Amino acid sequence: MLVLLASAGIALLVSLLATPLFVRAFTRIGWGQFIRDDGPQTHHVKRGTPTMGGLVFITATLVGYFGGKLLGQDAPTLPALLILLLIVGMGAVGFVDDFLKISNQRSLGLGGWAKVAGQVVVSVLFGVLAITVPNRDGEPAVDAVISGVRDIAWLDLTAWGAIGGIVFVLWILVMNVSASNAVNVTDGLDGLATGAVILSTMGYAFIAFWQFNQSCRAQGAGDGCYGVESPLDVATLAATLAGALIGFLWWNTSPAQIFMGDVGSLALGGALAGFAVMTDTHLLLLLVAGLPIIVTGSVIIQRAYFKATGGKRVFLMTPLHHHFELKGWAEVTIVVRFWIVGGLFVAAAIGLFYFEWALRAL
Repeated sequence: MLVLLASAGIALLVSLLATPLFVRAFTRIGWGQFIRDDGPQTHHVKRGTPTMGGLVFITATLVGYFGGKLLGQDAPTLPALLILLLIVGMGAVGFVDDFLKISNQRSLGLGGWAKVAGQVVVSVLFGVLAITVPNRDGEPAVDAVISGVRDIAWLDLTAWGAIGGIVFVLWILVMNVSASNAVNVTDGLDGLATGAVILSTMGYAFIAFWQFNQSCRAQGAGDGCYGVESPLDVATLAATLAGALIGFLWWNTSPAQIFMGDVGSLALGGALAGFAVMTDTHLLLLLVAGLPIIVTGSVIIQRAYFKATGGKRVFLMTPLHHHFELKGWAEVTIVVRFWIVGGLFVAAAIGLFYFEWALRAL
């Protein structure tokens, strides 16, 4: 518990202190955001705002996690290291995309297929390591079982042998690419994606900490116990990331001083997918990341309806937050109301998680 608090506190402090330094440095070297011409006209005043701010909270998370471990003299665990691999790997894909935008002086970076290819490589690497690399007990970080609130028995892919492992890695690929792109689409207003992911990571911190308290390895464990690997360390990493994001958000409520960029949004989507995998709550991610999923769904609906009707639209503009901008809502109003919606989804996810445990514990 002390390591959790120390890691989160260090990450918060590093993010609070480092964000202004990154703003000045990126402004000096000209790493400014380019604004798409087909977006809301009110966004053009944001042109030139420093971007790639995701490097701030990725760095703060790494320093916070390993700093807390050092202070507590506690060794890092395989699940947390794998989630960090996913965060850094997805962040690297986003970094290349952001850097190309800046270098080419345009709002488009990596091509669509090139970006997906990078996400696929990182996702497959994470998935293969998760089901093959042994921990200190000689067991992999996760079993090849698709989960809802916990493992679903009839979706146990371990009985399929190597084919089951391949299917499971493909499932992780779908989760990671979907989550990372959902957060990327949500990152359209100052603080919107940051606040939404803070709520989601705090939700995972609670879930993982509850799994630690109800671990099957504890004496007197009941029928509702959890067999996940190193849940306390997963909770520690989730709290650390939340602390780093809170420090980042301090400087980036409207008007933002630095945008997270794709390096940040892809890393955060990867983090959410990683937490879902390591807590065996795959399908619960649909609720924990409910806001990004709704925002992304608005884009899918708009495109499908546009093609089906020969040019008609459901929304004034997508993603969904731009629709409300064109309806005249203030940016801060949209962000806060979307945070409320995101918080309700996270609360529903925790409620469902707890309700399932309570039924088993009766």
